[in-house]
This record gives sequence, C-alpha cells and structure tokens, in this order.
Amino acid sequence: MRLAVHELIQAKWSEKIHEEWMTAVLRERPDLSLQQLERTRQLMDLHAGDCLVNGYEWRIEGLSLPDENDRHVLAAAIEAEADAIVTWNLSDFPHATLAALGIERWTPDDLLMQLLSTDEDAVVKLMRQHRASLRNPPKFAEEYLETLEQQRLSRSVQVLRRRLAEL
Repeated sequence: MRLAVHELIQAKWSEKIHEEWMTAVLRERPDLSLQQLERTRQLMDLHAGDCLVNGYEWRIEGLSLPDENDRHVLAAAIEAEADAIVTWNLSDFPHATLAALGIERWTPDDLLMQLLSTDEDAVVKLMRQHRASLRNPPKFAEEYLETLEQQRLSRSVQVLRRRLAEL
C-alpha cells in the first residue's frame, strides 16, 4: 500500500477483489474481525487514489481462464488497462492468455524486484518508513526482512539485505 500511496505503483482493484482478499484473510486469521478488514478496505480505497475499477463485468463472459472464478480479476485488469496482474496464483493466469491481451503476470516478489531495479533508494526509504510505523510489535530491520521472507519475497530480501543499515 505504501508503494501505491507514494505513487511508485498505480494499484487497481474491484469490490469483488476486496471481497475475495477479505474472505481469505478471515479464513487464515480468525483473530481479526470483518469490521477491522472493512476499515482496512476503506483506508486502501481512500489512500490509493484512483484504485477502484468499475464497469468491467461485461467483459467476464468472453474470458477463459483455468479457474472461471478468476475471470473477474482479468476483466478488471483489462478495463483498467493494467500493465500486469500481481498474484501468487500464476497457474490460474496463463502467460499466453495474458500476453495476448498485453498484460503481464508478476508475483509480489517480481513487482518488488522491478521497483528495486528502477528506484532502489525510493523503495528502501518507503520500507524504512513502513518498518518505523510498526508498533505492535515493533521490528528491528533484520526481523522486518525475516517477515518479508516469510511472505515469499525472498529475491527482494536478498537485495534489501545489502541495505540493512538503512532499513
């Protein structure tokens, strides 16, 4: 989110995408409440600028993906004229299908690596700000990188370890 707020990326999502991530988080984190996630959703929409994609639904029927339930994501990406879909779920977004539409597919680690190669200083600065904002619990720089590694951002963490003193 911090990357979107500071305009290093232009994040796009739909109400349906919100519903999906919220359902997944509630399944994995029963300690969180729907009200907490609704607040997060509102803050995301407020701070990410022109992020909500509407009017994509008409595109869904004409799309084919391995999991039909993911067609709304592709439809929203097409409507938003997105450069890429960022997901860990690469198998449900075949490269050939997306390439024919001029859309790439990136993992979150791919996205962060791309940003690090483009403007490493800006990314490190935002990550330092993010780490400093963590209060419950606060994290030392190494702990922060361990958390990112647990989130499967391993290639990015390798790059960031060189800048550990700045995080």
